[in-house]
Amino acid sequence: MAVEIVTVPDLGGAETVDVIELSIAQGDAVALEDSLLVLESDKATMDVPSPFAGTLVKFLVADGDTVKVGDPIAEIEVAGQQAESSAEPAKAAAAVIEEQPEPVKQPEAATVSAEQAGGLAEQLILVPDIGSEDQIDVIEISVAIGDQVEEGDTLLVLESDKATMDVPSSHSGTVIKIIAAEGDKLTTGSEVAVLQVSQTSPNAEPAPVAEVQAPQAVVEPTAQPAIAPQAPAPVQTIVDAAAPNESGEVYAGPAVRMLARELGVDLSQVSGTGPRGRVQKDDVNLYVKSALRAAPAAATGSGIPLVPAVDFSQYGEIESIPMSKIQKLTAANMQRNWLNVPHVTHFDDADITDLEDFRKSLADEGAKRGIKVTPVAFLIKALAAAMQSNPIFNRSLAADGEHFIQKHYCNIGMAVDTPRGLVVPVIKDADEKGIWDISADIAALAASARDGKLKPADMQGGCFTLSSLGAIGGKGFTPIVNSPEVGILGVSKSQMQPLWNGQEFVPRLMLPLCLSYDHRVVNGGDAGRFMTQLVKSLSDIRHLAL
Repeated sequence: MAVEIVTVPDLGGAETVDVIELSIAQGDAVALEDSLLVLESDKATMDVPSPFAGTLVKFLVADGDTVKVGDPIAEIEVAGQQAESSAEPAKAAAAVIEEQPEPVKQPEAATVSAEQAGGLAEQLILVPDIGSEDQIDVIEISVAIGDQVEEGDTLLVLESDKATMDVPSSHSGTVIKIIAAEGDKLTTGSEVAVLQVSQTSPNAEPAPVAEVQAPQAVVEPTAQPAIAPQAPAPVQTIVDAAAPNESGEVYAGPAVRMLARELGVDLSQVSGTGPRGRVQKDDVNLYVKSALRAAPAAATGSGIPLVPAVDFSQYGEIESIPMSKIQKLTAANMQRNWLNVPHVTHFDDADITDLEDFRKSLADEGAKRGIKVTPVAFLIKALAAAMQSNPIFNRSLAADGEHFIQKHYCNIGMAVDTPRGLVVPVIKDADEKGIWDISADIAALAASARDGKLKPADMQGGCFTLSSLGAIGGKGFTPIVNSPEVGILGVSKSQMQPLWNGQEFVPRLMLPLCLSYDHRVVNGGDAGRFMTQLVKSLSDIRHLAL
């Protein structure tokens, strides 16, 4: 038997995702492709299938953890024959286990000078084992010449793109020379400083491992977790993230400042928990979380009064049901779009009697191809043609509010209702595909959406959205524009209605259409021309061939 490491597979474009469910328990038998756990990004949930059959030894992550592509997530005990025939990523992981490099030997503190002066000697301090051979930036010199330091006191601070590390002194003494400088790149064994130490004091053991101040150890995708460098667990201090930095001087490294800029955080308002009040990434994240908790659960526009809280239990029995991440994000996005986009909705009906007759005639050929043609395929094809003729609907308003972004590709999203919430997979290059290709894409994406297997890339790059209630019912509704797109088509249930042909009323199958658009980009005339062409194409599908 062999133990194989399972890693996070390709996420299709998402940088990080949250672990929201562990699907099995330690000791459970696992078949090939069984779901191990469920990941959730800001757009979709994804099951992670097992690449091995065997027994779950343990999970390397927990519910609520954030992971990225290549992170180890579980250990599975499999038969030796299967381990040998496993996929290349698994072989690479096994190779790391079987061929562990010799651990980096702790450099011994060297004596610069054995010359005695009143029982004193000079001691060279080196960077201890930092767990890798990478060169790391010096972001702070924590001592000055003449300072008295004790064993374990911080001499300088290193910062990689993943963590900050204090380099402690391996001896007690007086700093007589500082070799490293801010901005230098150091690695294990690099020279840091020279101390004047008492010769009678016993030699300190090899310098301790640098204390990692990051919230958790970072494991490279190809590294075996069992051989990750061990570091003393940092003491977590509960701080009031809203308390401002009263000194006025912001003490933070480049990575923390970059994170603050990305999140729009004023570092002068963040309390630092690092040495000498240094602001760390954890402090910034805690500040943001506290600010979000202090704000109302649903974001509100400026000046909009909050909906008062109501104790519904006074009227009868109730149950509090937590929202999924997708449901929370959908609610926030819908409110943001409704508040920011000036909506106008254009209503019309399309006669799809002939379209339905033609679609039903394709049933036999569809059975041979293994593809079912639905009205949605014709709607997407007609939308793509209308967008080509009316390119204003394939624009977005630039962030500066002074430019339009004209897209020269045509990707159409379709809203899919799933048990986990509303998702919008995207049909790519719809203008270049025929009805059969579009129908195949619809079937594949809808199945992935229902099974929770959509990747973020499947839901990105949309230019326009179709929201079809199909057979659910209704005569019409006002769809909300999925900004930064500028248009969305709502489709309700088709119904037989009497239509005057100039001589008599005849029964025709009519499809209600509702076109909502962003009035900052699209005018009423643009919408009228777009809808006229769309209705014309659906009423006589021969126009789609022109």
